[in-house]
Amino acid sequence: MNENELLKLTYPVGKFEWNEKPNKEEIKKGITLLEEFPEKLRKSVSNLSKETLLNHYRPGSWTIAQVVHHLADSHMHSYLRFKHAILETTPSIKDYQEAHWAELPDASETDLSYSLDLLTALHKRWTIFLNTLSEKDLSKTYYHPEREKYYPLNTTILIYAWHGEHHLAHIENAKKKGY
Repeated sequence: MNENELLKLTYPVGKFEWNEKPNKEEIKKGITLLEEFPEKLRKSVSNLSKETLLNHYRPGSWTIAQVVHHLADSHMHSYLRFKHAILETTPSIKDYQEAHWAELPDASETDLSYSLDLLTALHKRWTIFLNTLSEKDLSKTYYHPEREKYYPLNTTILIYAWHGEHHLAHIENAKKKGY
C-alpha cells in the first residue's frame, strides 16, 4: 500500500480544516451534524456480523467495534470540556490516551448497544446545551496542555461534527474491505 492510499484510508473525508471564526451558519450546520450523528452511526452498524465488527478500516487501525466505543469516549470528553469552558475561565482540560482506552475490555466488545445508547443520550443533551449558547459563550475556550493549544467552543463544534463524519467513513471503508 502506498503512502497516498494510506492517507486516504486514514482521512477518508479529508483532514479537519481549523476555522478560528466560524459564522453562524457553519456553527448551526455543525450542531445539526452532531444532532444527526447517533442515528447515522446506528444505521451504519446495524445488522453487522460479529466478524464484520472486527474488521479494521486500514492496516493496524481500530476495528469497527473499537471505533464505535471510541466515539462514545471521545464525545463524552468533548461534552464535559464544553461544560468546563462555559463554567470556568479558560480551563485546562485533562487529555486521555485514546489508543489505550480503545484496548480496554469495554471498548473492544462487539456488543455496541451500550455505546450507541450512550451516544444517543449524550448527543441529545449536547445539542440541547449547544443550542442555548450565545455568541459570547461560543467564543470561550479551553486549553489543551498536551497540545499547547486553545480550543474555542465554536471551532470545537466543527471539530466534533467532522470527527463523527470522519469515523463514519472509516466504518464504511471497513465494511467494504476490512483489513
